[in-house]
Amino acid sequence: MPEIRNPTTFPDQLLAFRQRTDRTLLHFIRPLPFHDGDLVASMRYGALLGGKRLRPFLVYSTGQMFGISQNNLDAPAAAVECIHAYSLIHDDLPAMDNDDLRRGQPTCHIKFGEANAILAGDALQSLAFSILANAEMPDIALSDRLAMVSELAAASGVAGMCGGQSMDLGAADKKINIAALEQIHRHKTGALIRAAIRLGALAAGSSGRAALPLLDSYGAAIGLAFQVQDDILDVIGKTENIGKRQGADQKNRKNTYPSLLGVDKAKSKAWELYQEALAALNTLASQSYDIAPLQALATFIIKRDN
Repeated sequence: MPEIRNPTTFPDQLLAFRQRTDRTLLHFIRPLPFHDGDLVASMRYGALLGGKRLRPFLVYSTGQMFGISQNNLDAPAAAVECIHAYSLIHDDLPAMDNDDLRRGQPTCHIKFGEANAILAGDALQSLAFSILANAEMPDIALSDRLAMVSELAAASGVAGMCGGQSMDLGAADKKINIAALEQIHRHKTGALIRAAIRLGALAAGSSGRAALPLLDSYGAAIGLAFQVQDDILDVIGKTENIGKRQGADQKNRKNTYPSLLGVDKAKSKAWELYQEALAALNTLASQSYDIAPLQALATFIIKRDN
């Protein structure tokens, strides 16, 4: 696939990588067997329903910071988005968050039925690891590819996203403190965001690994800031902008930053996390790395309205 050539603004960059990710996802979904059946249709719907593609953007931006070509980053970008899509399909299920709207469209189980939605999530998860194991990454060492598989597995499982979701479900109808809420979100949302950054760095081998402590600091900060902003938008956002039912968290009596701190203090928390992210990036900039795309993404996260 041709390289994306330096879009001038962050919105243009985000759009270009979103389009590239969608093309890559289709490239991996089209050859699947039973492509005329409901299962693959459900997978395609869940994976290509829309969205900002922030996690693939992080893979591409981090990898390119170390001089890795986009063709080498297509596979990890698509893999992390497969995991994200699977998580959203399952989060929306009646046994989880019981949502009927995702990105302004019917959720996967509303459109295709609960059984197909469950299977679509399962199949997207396995597709993610098939992509990482088998797709072309011509300049990536085998040991680095293996590290990427391990990273995505850890971020997706009990130590990451699934563990966070389980803690979130366990906290339902209970009053928890800020420390417990942060633990939930650093796993449920933050782990996959951090993993996307690490996938881009691991693609670069030793130079990327050397920068992991600073990238982890950046990733932890924006991962939590993303969720804080999500919580804020549930209170003050508009359904047509956020793409899901405004007030759903309040209706389900979920623990959120606004419910525990109030909206103003939640906004202050997001700003503090933003400053933490910028501090880590500034240290990387002092080492002559181009931090502009990652910096722009951090700004977007705390200012977004969707």
